[in-house]
Amino acid sequence: MRVEPTAKRVRAYLGGHPVADTTRALLVWESPHYPTYYLPLADVTATLTATGATSHSPSRGEGVVHTVGAGGRTAAEAALTYPDSPIEELRGHVRLEWSAMDAWFEEDEEVYVHARDPYTRVDILPSSRRIRVEVDGVTVADSTHAMILFETGLPARYYLPKTDVRIDLLESTDTATRCPYKGTAEYWTVNGRADLAWSYRTPLPESERVAGLIAFYNEKLDVYVDEKLEERPRTQFS
Repeated sequence: MRVEPTAKRVRAYLGGHPVADTTRALLVWESPHYPTYYLPLADVTATLTATGATSHSPSRGEGVVHTVGAGGRTAAEAALTYPDSPIEELRGHVRLEWSAMDAWFEEDEEVYVHARDPYTRVDILPSSRRIRVEVDGVTVADSTHAMILFETGLPARYYLPKTDVRIDLLESTDTATRCPYKGTAEYWTVNGRADLAWSYRTPLPESERVAGLIAFYNEKLDVYVDEKLEERPRTQFS
């Protein structure tokens, strides 16, 4: 498990009140996909009440479960401490359940879903390559005006103007997802296949170049780049 400090100021809020405010947070990779914050107990202003429950981790040791209280609100079982962790850096720190808090900030910018990975980069580049998308043999998009989004650890995503997409084959769904780098996405069924396409109406600042464009899951359909069929990637979205 990788543990490293971050220079960012990190704040969490519950009930309109700060739960923690620190410049000494740790980034801890509990999973290979993204890190989570561990915050010094000395920088926590909320009330942490041990529930008597524990949570065992093979790497982190025996975790003590706490309920978090702030601003007249409580978040049940939303905090974990590892007072006797074999990983010395984690002692004296607390892990707050991200979704149990009302808001998180890195410096003065709100952050969504999970802590940002300092080793993840998002590059968005315009491309005149011809991108053609097929679903079950039907061409649903054909464009030479793509924005290609390159995100560390994921296949290239082709974001296409709506004018180059068969909108008549798209049907809006209730699905929505959030990304800490791009924002909130809306989804479409494509030619009868659910949630194959998505778009960010108002992406976060670093991803503004894909605003209003439509992307498709490379893993689930056929993408031709300059009329060459790309191999379908295998990812957690396959």
